[in-house]
Order: sequence, then structure tokens, then C-alpha cells
Amino acid sequence: MSMTSRRWLLATATTVVAVTACSGRSTESHTLPPPPISSASASTAPTPSGSADDTTVWLCRPRHRPNPCVSDLSTTYVLTDGSRRTIPDGRVGGRPSTKADCFYVYPTVSGEQQANADLRIQAAERQVALVQAARFSDVCNVWAPMYHQRTIGDLLNPIDGKPDSAANRTAFESMRAGWRAFLAAHDPKRPIVLIGHSQGASMLIRLIRSDIDDDPAVRRQVALALLLGGNVTVATGQTTGGDFHHTPLCTKTAQTGCVIAYSSFPKPPPSAAFFGRPGQGVSLLSGNPRQAGLQVACVNPVAPGSTAALALHPFFPTALAKSGASTPWTAYPAHATAQCRTSGGATWLQVTPTAAGRAAAALVHERLGALWGFHDIDVNLALGDLVNDVAASAARWQRDH
Repeated sequence: MSMTSRRWLLATATTVVAVTACSGRSTESHTLPPPPISSASASTAPTPSGSADDTTVWLCRPRHRPNPCVSDLSTTYVLTDGSRRTIPDGRVGGRPSTKADCFYVYPTVSGEQQANADLRIQAAERQVALVQAARFSDVCNVWAPMYHQRTIGDLLNPIDGKPDSAANRTAFESMRAGWRAFLAAHDPKRPIVLIGHSQGASMLIRLIRSDIDDDPAVRRQVALALLLGGNVTVATGQTTGGDFHHTPLCTKTAQTGCVIAYSSFPKPPPSAAFFGRPGQGVSLLSGNPRQAGLQVACVNPVAPGSTAALALHPFFPTALAKSGASTPWTAYPAHATAQCRTSGGATWLQVTPTAAGRAAAALVHERLGALWGFHDIDVNLALGDLVNDVAASAARWQRDH
């Protein structure tokens, strides 16, 4: 594992807050103030139908308290004309009602000293769950197990730099145990949505390959998989043929049993970029091969299957956006566009601020450098669109089943 490849660990500090851990500063001193729990969301969450394994430590699950994946979603919308609109609890009419379960695997956030994190719920895990997963509570019950993830520091370890290393096996088997506990409690009448970013996406890629892709019964339960910043591979120009043989990329809105995947950049990724190219960066965790005939997947979250540049709907916790809003969340609709692009062996979601999107300009830049692109905000740049994708696919799954 080259020094350049090892440097990709910085990219796994996936949120603005988590980046502080890479600099050696304590994440405890940079904790986001959590939005208050929404009483409406909390009171309507159904009780799980089964009994999850008592050995699983849950960061988030229905009726679990505290639950960083359930929060007040009240949002201030910063419009491109400079005006603002506030929506209490963030719920905009027209979204279909769903009864889905989202299984969320968080990215690399642990600053512990050992190779694999322990299962203590700490500020870093709570923060990233709030930043990435809380808005999905509007359309699904979010389940998130703690797992023995590779820690930030251990990603520098050349001995552990292979997919079959002891540290990687420990991380995967730990997450897999959480998945099996979730399945034991899951009501099969409810669709499943998989959500992961960075190391979390790589864990889910391995899980789909090993436990879902070749099992039609389990595969039928999955309405959608959001595998973001994880370098999912497909055969060049195809929707399958790389990581998965039976689980395709989504090619239309409200499709079920498919994958939305992308890594965001402002321009073509450099040749040494950690994302957008097979076999690089987070691929070291999931085992994505670098071989001829494969490309990294890109599905536009605004409208799967589209090749056009489309307006994104970013959402950020106000504490990160520093927008001065009084609500827990700030949204920047149409401040940037997204388009899947392929060039020079790379495939990426090109995110471009619009001329009117000056208010979000400070948020949309490469904080970690050109090799990482917008990796740290992959999720938040399209969070409104991803929530809509989950709602549409889950609703379609319910109609079909």
C-alpha cells in the first residue's frame, strides 16, 4: 500500500465535524448541539415486530433513547433570490407516506488508538448520525448498529491495507452481526433501504455481495441501496457486472431493488483521486478490483438515469452551515447542479454551484483537496434528493408487494 494510497484516510473523515479528528483535535470539543427530538417522529415510530439480538449495540433504532437519527427537522430554506422560508419540522406536502426501515452504516469517524473501534457510543458517532441519517427519519425508521470500524489512525497501517486483513474482517463481521440482528427483528411486510457512506458504503458493498445479491428472498426485501462515496463498480456502460451481478444501478425514479451510488467532484478527478476510479481509496476496504472493463458507478440522485445537469437540494445542520437560521436545519435548493460525467477512466457526479447560489458557495468547496473532491459532503449536497429517492422507492415497493 503506497503512501499516497494511505493518505486516503483523510477522506473517510466524512463530515465537516469529523474532519477535526484527522487533525488530532478532539471531536468531543466540536460536538454539534443536537436538534431536539421531534415528538411527532418519536411517537409514531412503530415497535419492532421481532426481538433484536441483545448483544447488538444500537446507535439508532425505533423507540431507542437517545436517538440521534430522530430529530426536529424544522428547516430554513435559503432561496436563490436571497429570501428565506421556514418550514416547521421540515415536512413539505406531497411526499408519499411510507413504512420502511433504513439500515444505516456510518463512515469512518473513530479517533480511538487501536485498529478497530470499540462499541461505545461516543460524540463522533452521534454527530455523523445526526448529520447524515436524521433527515431519513421523515420517510423511514432508521436502524444503525455500532460496529468495530477501522479507526482513522489504523487506516495508515500498511499491514491492514488489504480487503482481507484482520482489521477489515473484524469491521465487516461486526457490521454483519448488526445486519443479522436487524433482520431478526425486521417485519418482512416493510421494505428495507440500505444507507452507507465511505467506510459505511464499503461495508454495505461487501454485505450485498456476500448476503444479498445471490439470495433472491433477501434481495426482494431491499427497496433501495444508497452507497455513497464507496466506489461501487459496474461493467463499463452497464448497470451490473462489477460488484454485483443481480443488483443493478437505478435507471429511473421509484425503481426498486437498485443502487444509487456516486462520488462528487467539481471537475474531473485527478489520476490519483481516491474516488471515481476502480481500485482506489475506499476500495481498499470493500475489495473493489482495479481491472479493465470496470468503471465506478454514478447515478444522479436528483433523477436516476438522467444525464442532464439537474438542480440539487442540499441540507445541512445549521450549526455546520453557519447560516444564522433559527431552525436546526438549513436548505439551499437549486444553489448547485449535479451531472454524472465519465472521462479519462473516471466516473463522478459533477457538482457545480449556480450563478445564483452564492449563499452556499462557502459550503461547496474541496476542503480536503482535489484528490477527495466533495467527499466530506457527498451526502448533504443531495440529502433532500436522497430522502425523496427513499420515499419513492419504498412507496413503489409497498404497492408492488
